[in-house]
Amino acid sequence: MAKKAKTPMIDIGISNDERKQIADGLSALLADSYTLYLMTHNFHWNVTGPQFNSLHQMFMTQYTEQWNALDTIAERIRALGYPAPGTYKEFVKLASIEEVEGVPKADDMVRHLVAAQEATARTARKLFPIVDAANDQPTADLLTQRMDVHEKTAWMLRSMLED
Repeated sequence: MAKKAKTPMIDIGISNDERKQIADGLSALLADSYTLYLMTHNFHWNVTGPQFNSLHQMFMTQYTEQWNALDTIAERIRALGYPAPGTYKEFVKLASIEEVEGVPKADDMVRHLVAAQEATARTARKLFPIVDAANDQPTADLLTQRMDVHEKTAWMLRSMLED
């Protein structure tokens, strides 16, 4: 029988406990991000009405950006030494965003996406105290970039709802 390889110790200047806390927080961010991605893609497929073309295109731009972010978040979790969640079951358990059932009207899609973008920004922001305490600049940079995207996207979506 082959001897199991020992996992090498991680010594990047962040304690094991801090790495675990950060990885857990990033897992919640990954779950929110994936849920947001899926919601946006669903709305892209199913939007109808007078705003069809503009929303269809906007949603595609948003879900494409979101899709690319998923890998960045998951790879940071892995760099910290933990497995990234990757199943619907895990995402549902970890996400703060509720799935939308059925096919809402276009304006309601936009409202759902505003709420989901804001929720994802809050999930990222919640992680900052432990990241700052751990002096984890790569994760802080990732969080800052994600919050910027989510807050800007929420603003743009909210603007579509104003008279």
